[in-house]
Amino acid sequence: MLEKLKSIEEKFNTLEKRMQDPEVYSDPVLYAKIAREQKEIQPIVEAYRRYDKAQRDMEGARELLSDPDFKEMAEEEFEAAQAEIEKISEELRFLLLPRDPNDSKNVIIEIRGGAGGDEAALFAYNLYRMYTMYAESKKWKSEIANLNETELGGIKEVSFIIEGDGAYSRFKFESGVHRVQRVPETEASGRIHTSTVTVAVLPEMEDVDFEINPSDLSVDTFRASGAGGQHVNKTESAIRITHIPTGTVVECQDERSQHKNRDRAMKILTSRLYEEECRRQAAEQAAERKGQVGTGDRSERIRTYNYPQGRMTDHRIGLTLYKLEQILNGALDEMIDALVMADRAEKLKVSEES
Repeated sequence: MLEKLKSIEEKFNTLEKRMQDPEVYSDPVLYAKIAREQKEIQPIVEAYRRYDKAQRDMEGARELLSDPDFKEMAEEEFEAAQAEIEKISEELRFLLLPRDPNDSKNVIIEIRGGAGGDEAALFAYNLYRMYTMYAESKKWKSEIANLNETELGGIKEVSFIIEGDGAYSRFKFESGVHRVQRVPETEASGRIHTSTVTVAVLPEMEDVDFEINPSDLSVDTFRASGAGGQHVNKTESAIRITHIPTGTVVECQDERSQHKNRDRAMKILTSRLYEEECRRQAAEQAAERKGQVGTGDRSERIRTYNYPQGRMTDHRIGLTLYKLEQILNGALDEMIDALVMADRAEKLKVSEES
């Protein structure tokens, strides 16, 4: 492990020198790429340097153990350094796990009302609001690509992009079926209804990440409109792109510009096709799929939001939090942190078994 850590530190130093090179500095794209690569390994390098310092502290304390005047102090320093080494060793085991290459990417989130009609559509809006409020708390930018609203203020479906460093790493565990239990405003008897909403989370892919053959696409334009015909666009700025081999269809109509709608639709289509390819590969690698905390499976019921009890339960890790209002207002860090740790622990377990 130490040899691997030394080589990572050497790579970090090399990248640091390259960033000071005038040729690299004058090329914004190359500079950003190198800076991103350096940032990804920085936590490992910092932990390794703390580990190396603790090792030197322990050796220094060991040399003083034979001196009666310093023995008591040396024992304390030796034990403290030893404890620090054990702590950092555990941290490094997690940091050296294979990293999801998409973690640093922007994210595309698609929310669709499921079972429950209008109530499901209203909860779809609640989830959209929850995710955008969380993004806002992180100073990330969110933009709607396609929105299909209902007359009651709900959402039949919405696609939106969240731009921010590490956005995918925080949202990727949200894919699946979200179940809500609450009394609808239209329910006179006060009976609790159960409805479902489906969430899909995709890393935003660039052309260099995943290529699509233009001849496989069918592109149509149409006039955009909102719920009940409001906000009708008199020009055909909305875009519908169909990937003929798979039958995948993407619509984008939020922008007034046909060009912008096309760009967004292509980003979403590329990300969807990439996700399907990843699903296919994951299905062929049972051991790898075992090391996931249910990411990406839209048919899996992952979470229940119980309004009467103010309770949110994530079924994958058995986490229950009695702070539903805060969660729906975007306070997702506690839940996401627990999912990240559970995923790391499972991957570590699989790694050790193999």
